Amino acid sequence: MTNTKRVYLFREGNATMRDLLGGKGANLAEMTNIGLNVPPGFTITTEACNEYSKLGKLPDGLWEEVLSALADVEKDMGKKLGDVANPLLLSVRSGAKFSMPGMMDTVLNLGLNDDTLQSIIKGTGNERFAYDAYRRFLMMFSDIVLSDDYPELAKHNFEHIFDELKAKKGAASDTDVDAAGLKELVGQYKEYFKKIAGSDFPVDPMEQLKLATIAVFKSWNNERAVIYRNREKISHDLGTAVNIQTMVFGNMGDDCGTGVAFTRNAATGEHHLFGEFLKNAQGEDVVAGVRTPEEISHLKEEFPAVYDEFARIAQSLEDHYRDMQDIEFTIEKGRLFILQCRAGKRTGVAAVKIAVDMVNEGLITKAEALTRVPPEALDQLLNPRIKSTKGAKEIAKGLNAGPGGASGHVALDSKTAVEMAAAGKNVILVRKETNPDDLGGMLASKGVLTQLGGRTSHAALIARQYGIPTVCGCSALKIDMGSRSFSTKGVTIKEGDVITIDGTLGLVYDAELETEPASVTGDFGTFMGWADEYRKLGVRANADTPEHAELALSLGAEGIGLCRTEHMFLGSDRVPYVRDMILADNEEIRDAALAKLLIEQRKDFVGIFKAMKGKPVTVRLIDPPLHEFLPPANELLVEVTELRCKDPNSSALKEKEELLAKVLDMHEANPMLGLRGCRLSIYFPGIVNMQVGAIIGAACELKKAGLEVHPEIMIPLIATVNELTYLKDQLIPIAEQTMKDEGVEVDYMIGTMIEIPRAAITSDEIAPEAEFFSFGTNDLTQMGYGISRDDAGRFLPVYIDKQIFKTDLTETIDIKGVGKLMEMCVADARKVNPKIKLGICGEHGGDPDSVKFCHKLGLNYVSCSPKRTPVARLAAAQAVIEESGKAVSRDK
Repeated sequence: MTNTKRVYLFREGNATMRDLLGGKGANLAEMTNIGLNVPPGFTITTEACNEYSKLGKLPDGLWEEVLSALADVEKDMGKKLGDVANPLLLSVRSGAKFSMPGMMDTVLNLGLNDDTLQSIIKGTGNERFAYDAYRRFLMMFSDIVLSDDYPELAKHNFEHIFDELKAKKGAASDTDVDAAGLKELVGQYKEYFKKIAGSDFPVDPMEQLKLATIAVFKSWNNERAVIYRNREKISHDLGTAVNIQTMVFGNMGDDCGTGVAFTRNAATGEHHLFGEFLKNAQGEDVVAGVRTPEEISHLKEEFPAVYDEFARIAQSLEDHYRDMQDIEFTIEKGRLFILQCRAGKRTGVAAVKIAVDMVNEGLITKAEALTRVPPEALDQLLNPRIKSTKGAKEIAKGLNAGPGGASGHVALDSKTAVEMAAAGKNVILVRKETNPDDLGGMLASKGVLTQLGGRTSHAALIARQYGIPTVCGCSALKIDMGSRSFSTKGVTIKEGDVITIDGTLGLVYDAELETEPASVTGDFGTFMGWADEYRKLGVRANADTPEHAELALSLGAEGIGLCRTEHMFLGSDRVPYVRDMILADNEEIRDAALAKLLIEQRKDFVGIFKAMKGKPVTVRLIDPPLHEFLPPANELLVEVTELRCKDPNSSALKEKEELLAKVLDMHEANPMLGLRGCRLSIYFPGIVNMQVGAIIGAACELKKAGLEVHPEIMIPLIATVNELTYLKDQLIPIAEQTMKDEGVEVDYMIGTMIEIPRAAITSDEIAPEAEFFSFGTNDLTQMGYGISRDDAGRFLPVYIDKQIFKTDLTETIDIKGVGKLMEMCVADARKVNPKIKLGICGEHGGDPDSVKFCHKLGLNYVSCSPKRTPVARLAAAQAVIEESGKAVSRDK
């Protein structure tokens, strides 16, 4: 319901009014009401912003409310906006419900003109300060309010004018320019403004205020704000409040200053004041980096009494809000003013330490601690991070597909990557796209960069599985295999050159950058233990090797929810067996190849089962089409053509021609909907028969050795119950015969992936035949939307930018569509098979919002890449806390 009151004085609000007043306005109100020295002001509500966005103009009656609130502030201060004798100057700032630092706009020193300037000079006796404030206002107002209509009024053009004046005056910094120089600069700014805008700078303070208010409303939808909200999953419908506040000045002399400080270290979480301040400056100088600030500890040396007062206030604000605070302050003539406080942004490392420390200090409960840390922030504790980007140029941006930073020599194919790595070099594999044949090159590389593909493309899936920093869908890349180079933004990088990728942010740099290892502290274990007390949802990991299984266990996985067997076929020692099997002319050759693979697969499963120490392991039978295990047709065609020219009678040519003929024979127009999954198992039964023999054989071997084993055999891509029953009839006898041959019984299950929409809506038919379902949400999403996940990276960003899609559906489950299919499937399955185990093994299993949805559905577990396991554990705990609204742990 829309609120009829659209303007609130600070004393009329409080901290609970974030929806209406925004975080900044609510906190200014709260600080005012607890007696802190906050410059008076008022807040225009977020609802007014949304009305403006709909109408394209200020809503009727709003400006009258603004003028009424302004009159109250003027009475409080004994000054008036625009009064020549005693002028009031204002700041106009944005402030949404959720903190969006630097994303929207601010105007300072509003109310200045030639007349009020003289009054400020007379009142302060400080001509330099007055002209410094005026030049700032001219630049900021032009940039924020008018540069959309006049791009040449952007801030950097004014800074260029100032730089020229400083050079002429021999001034090393802004503060070296005296009053006469700043007066000259003000004149130059006015002349430049008139030249560009064709009119004089607006001098009426009321017009300035109205234009600045509109500019802040508009800034809600500026490009950087929209990008930030998309990344942080903040609704675009919230709007921003406008905070209009009496100006206080930190640039009146050496007894003045400004700064920003955190009540704890925002990087490490350590309990001490952390921040910066500048003498004789305005807040914009600190934020914009115009001057190099000093550490907050130096404030104690410069203004010891002010420092002590600030330290007391900082601690009181932290105690009041029961969270680490980010505080902006100004010192005017030795008097401290608090301009803003908000929950401080912090690294993942700091977030965990602060949460644990605050519980130990008795400030917050465990449940509150768990809700204070965004699950995604835990990625920072588990992946190497780029220490600094200083000295490097950003040359490309793509999708942040695999978190972490990595530097290395560019390799343009997997063979080269393996060779470079063998020579002791760090490698970044750069490909147009990756396929299963690139696994060796990916594993040999420190990072992967692709031109095509989205966050659930092959490169991204493998990246998360193996913890490889990866940037996908970098469409600006132009790869030239002829010159063995790629180009982007006018920069050409040759194979062998060194680049750095940031898989957390999706950025590419043209130089080697230092990375630092993940820092997992004792606080991390404590924190995750609390998460496990609360969560009800099980958390497994997707893992294909013993090493990844051990990593998953170390990060708290309770089993493996997806073991992809096709990756086991790709080792250099196994590819010949796989190709012999595919290309065999008779059953004898095929059976011999399968027998060799059986031995290798059994070893694989022994290693994984042993690593999991009795926890369940879900093994997916072969899923991709067989042609993925053969060389691409276009590459073979080139090789055949070259051999025909060089040696037309060679045996090598005949061999390549036979292989090309086979590959062409196996070609499918749409392989993702072709002969794969259960269809391949029915059409070509030898592979899955071998796999089931290997799975059960490995389990029997370990059970005889006294180890507990719980294999779960998962049949992929079924659309109808008949496929499942057919394959069960085919595979159960093999399992039984294997156990008979081994002389031991093992506890195993057979279930299926739900990844085709028809399977989801006919789950009442399928569930009686399955002991478990696992949602393959990657395929369920792409089939539900009719989207190729490998190609979606090209247009999904456009859809999100235009708000056709609110979020990236490859990242977060589409609850209204795909989620509805899952909801129907769960309900219908449990009606006919109450004991059925239900999970999810698609990449959404590591997405916090999707995990919370899975909790709501009542699934038994989610499964994700090993390094996302802590993320899923925390999200599952938060789901319980959010659902109950109170702290109730599993053990209470």
